[in-house]
Amino acid sequence: MSSGTGLWGGRFAEAPSEVFLRFQESLSVDARMWREDIAGSMAWARALGDAGVITDDEASSLQDALEAIGGELEGDEAKIARSGSEDVHSFVEAALVAKVGALGKKLHTGRSRNDQVATDVKLHLRGLVHRMDSAARDLQLALVELAERTADLPLPGYTHLQRAQPITAGHHALAYVEMLARDRSRLADAEERMDTCPLGSGALAGTAFPIDREALAEDLGFAEPTRNSLDAVSDRDHALELTFVASTVMLHLSRLAEDWIFAASQEAGLIELSDAVCTGSSLMPQKKNPDALELVRGRAGRVFGNLQALLVLQKGTPLAYNRDFQEDKRLLFDALDSAIDCLVVTALVVRGVKHRPEACRRAAGASYQNATDLADLLVAAGVPFRDAHERAGLAVRRALELGVELEALPAAELEKHLPELGSDLSEQLSVDAVLARRDAIGGTAPARVRDEAAQWRAALEEENNDPLE
Repeated sequence: MSSGTGLWGGRFAEAPSEVFLRFQESLSVDARMWREDIAGSMAWARALGDAGVITDDEASSLQDALEAIGGELEGDEAKIARSGSEDVHSFVEAALVAKVGALGKKLHTGRSRNDQVATDVKLHLRGLVHRMDSAARDLQLALVELAERTADLPLPGYTHLQRAQPITAGHHALAYVEMLARDRSRLADAEERMDTCPLGSGALAGTAFPIDREALAEDLGFAEPTRNSLDAVSDRDHALELTFVASTVMLHLSRLAEDWIFAASQEAGLIELSDAVCTGSSLMPQKKNPDALELVRGRAGRVFGNLQALLVLQKGTPLAYNRDFQEDKRLLFDALDSAIDCLVVTALVVRGVKHRPEACRRAAGASYQNATDLADLLVAAGVPFRDAHERAGLAVRRALELGVELEALPAAELEKHLPELGSDLSEQLSVDAVLARRDAIGGTAPARVRDEAAQWRAALEEENNDPLE
């Protein structure tokens, strides 16, 4: 006698262990896909009806019942968790059978859990992709707004975490706008590649019923059906690609977090973060800790780990489906959720940040960051660059000995070491002059930054609310 266990009990004489049932449940992860499971099931009912596998009346009854289940869940999603089902797909099927009886058992005709799940995941990822793109776009806008406000605010630029050349705060903000633009383009590319419909692939060999898979794909909003059933049910490339995109987003956010954690420190004192994104200390009353940015930096490691886990998960799985794949959704959804959350929080940080103008200008004008400009001035006076570089270095050494900046070298020193440049370099080596010279495309000159910020604002505002549709 069959145990009747779950959706597959006929083959088994003994019920599975309760320990194993708890171990293999996935409802806690896949319950979020109930809308997609219902949408896919409704489309499958239509496809079965169109193929003559069930009658038109049966197809309509199934769709009506599935729509009713969706309406009930909109009002009470928690009933999925209360059901104790193995997964969301079992829950939907059980709810369907409860509404229409034996007819509900016809819905799975020609369909496998393998192609059903693969389709549900792709449908669910659409929403996550659009949320991530929207959050990235909003962060870009926040950074552009910051760039507009700080286009002419000097800031020390660093290499090797040593002061190198002055930049503007706006130029720094726009650097991250560029990074996010590449992230969004990768996201769009990944979405385009996953725009194929696995439904109708069966367990691994395709469906035995005359399903019009092109019409089914179109019904679900896919560009086309998958072309190989083995690949369709075992393909997880889209999970890898999207987790890689999430990892790259987190890499960029972590770098911004690191920049600003340092800039907000008392040692740098260049910016102040909003109270809304900081915490204090339970012991030290004076503390203001950059917790939001530290959490962003920390969660980057978690997302990177998910990408590595997904790669290892798939590397030894033979064609076609293996239960290992159940683990992919936990890693994939967590990676995308984390990236979206961090994009939203970082935008909040950006909109609340305040630069300390006097400290920024003072830091940008110190530590001989205008030494490259001194060499450039010598080149303009006819000195070969390598010679100019060496002479500028000697000038820096002399300034260090005297305890002054380059532009403050006494006239006698200038006449001795830099006779081509006159006796007063205060204007030519000022922070404002140094910044203004770098007005080529990609440069940090305030005029260039304002122009770039204006172009970015226009481009971002031109986009609609769903740019990937």
